[in-house]
Amino acid sequence: MDGQLDFDMLIQNNSPKFERPAPISVKELNLYIKDLVDRDEFLNNVYVKGEISNLKKHYTGHWYFTLKDKDALIKCVCFKSYTPNVRFDPEDGMQVVVFGTCAVYERDGIYQIYVKGMEQEGLGDLYRKFEELKEKLSKLGMFDEEHKKEIPMLPKSIGVVTSKTGSVIRDIINVTTRRFPSVNLKLFPAAVQGAGAAETICDGINYFNREKNVDVIIIARGGGSLEDLWPFNEEITAHAIYDSELPIISAVGHETDFTIADFVADLRAPTPSAARRTSST
Repeated sequence: MDGQLDFDMLIQNNSPKFERPAPISVKELNLYIKDLVDRDEFLNNVYVKGEISNLKKHYTGHWYFTLKDKDALIKCVCFKSYTPNVRFDPEDGMQVVVFGTCAVYERDGIYQIYVKGMEQEGLGDLYRKFEELKEKLSKLGMFDEEHKKEIPMLPKSIGVVTSKTGSVIRDIINVTTRRFPSVNLKLFPAAVQGAGAAETICDGINYFNREKNVDVIIIARGGGSLEDLWPFNEEITAHAIYDSELPIISAVGHETDFTIADFVADLRAPTPSAARRTSST
C-alpha cells in the first residue's frame, strides 16, 4: 500500500482496544462542532478588539470583514439588521471593539463572529459621557417641548454656524439660492471638529444673538464618528443653544446621527441640506 495510509494499522499501533467507528459526513462533523460552540455561554456574548481589514459592504446591506491583531485574525459578519447599531462609518485599518456571537458556519466549516455592535476602540468613555450628559440635561428640562421656540415660516435672514469650507455650507447655499433666492444667508465660520470647536460654535450662536441680524440660526456639519461630532455633545454647546433668544435648527451629521445639540435645539433637521427646507416649511 505504498503511498497510502493504513488507517486500521494506525489505530492498532496507537490504541489496541479501539474499534474503528463508522465514518460520518463532513456536514455531520461541522454540525457537531457548531452545536458545541452554540452551547458555550462565553462564546454567545464576546467582546473582541482588533483592526478591521478586507471590509466588504455588500449590496444586500451586510458587512463582511476580518478582525486582526499582530498574532491572529478572525472573520466577521454584521448583518444589515445590526448595521444601524454602528454609529460611525467603519473602514479598513480602524481599531475597533466588536460585540457579538461566535458561531460556526457549517457549510464552509469556519467559525466567525456574528457582530451585533461595534465601537471605535478608546471611544467607550465618550459613549458613557454622552449618556451621562444626556440624562443630566434631560432632568434639567432642557429637552422639554415647552422650551422650544417656533421656527419662522419665511425667514428673511438665516445665520449659519459651520465651517466655511466643505460640502455643508455649499449644500445650504445651493438649496437656498435655488428655492428661496431672496433669503439672506449670513455665515459665522466655526470649527466643527477637534479641540476648541465647541467654543467657536458657541461664539457663533452668541454673535447672532448679540447682533440680532438674523431670524433663525442653523448649526451644521456633515456626518462622522462620535469623536468627530463631539463638539455638538459638549455641555457648553447645549447651554448656548438653550440660552439662545433666537430659534436654532440643529443639522448635524446624517439622519441616523444624534447629538446633544439635536435634543436641545428648537428643531432637528435630518441632514444639513434639509435644514434650509425645514426652516421654510
